[in-house]
Amino acid sequence: MEIILKQDVARLGYKDDIVIVKDGYANNYLIPQGFAVRATPGLKKMREENIRQRAFKEEKIQKEAEELATKLNGLVVKIAAKAGTSGKIFGSVNPIQIAEALKEQHQIEIDRKRISIPGESIKEIGQHKAVVDLHREVKAEIDLDVFAE
Repeated sequence: MEIILKQDVARLGYKDDIVIVKDGYANNYLIPQGFAVRATPGLKKMREENIRQRAFKEEKIQKEAEELATKLNGLVVKIAAKAGTSGKIFGSVNPIQIAEALKEQHQIEIDRKRISIPGESIKEIGQHKAVVDLHREVKAEIDLDVFAE
């Protein structure tokens, strides 16, 4: 089924993207939750007009995202975690902890949903990377220093 996303959906697309998904996913989750609408010819024309009108605002938002990305790229965030003697963490480090550490250490507020970790979570002490999705075309990579408490 072809749908138009009304907001960003992780691992699927960004607002106003036209994507093809399985009927059940669209009918049972995306449309009832208000994340998407069916892509009818009339809604496609409205979408094109909205995109044209938003082009100027989008350029400004992208420029702000690029400025924030330059601040974030190469930034080191230190996260303390309880760990055993072998270096394994009790539990894991997740995007929520990274967002809180960014706010405390660097006074940069990022929504936890925009932070992704390769492999979903960190389970060992050491140096790791995380990707921050600031805009559809702008991503920043931050370095994580996970150490034992």
